[in-house]
Amino acid sequence: WNQRRFEIIDELLSPDSRCISSEGAVIGREGFREKMLSPLLAAFPDVSVTIDGTLAQGDEVVVRWTARGTYTGEGLGFPANGRTFVAPGMTWIRYDHGRMREGLNCWDFGGLVAGLRDAAPEAVAS
Repeated sequence: WNQRRFEIIDELLSPDSRCISSEGAVIGREGFREKMLSPLLAAFPDVSVTIDGTLAQGDEVVVRWTARGTYTGEGLGFPANGRTFVAPGMTWIRYDHGRMREGLNCWDFGGLVAGLRDAAPEAVAS
């Protein structure tokens, strides 16, 4: 995310990977690029992710992370307003033959969007 090296997606994700979140499931590498990566970067061109912790057992890894960004792009259904966010989350990843096969994302993206849309201009959503 932070280095914008998205060509590595083909190395990291299995061809039939599944990324599951409250918005539904995204299947495959192209699905990830089109339905998760592109919309997020369009809305938050400066998004960055900090890894806060990991826990691994066998072929599963849980990653606790914090995303930060500024709504200066498009795609959330309302005009960009320059408001920033800080959002904690977790992703539970299952690996198969060294590639991510399934990821379960847990974070409140809907709440984040509502906070950016509805907050007073000087407020910061968190």
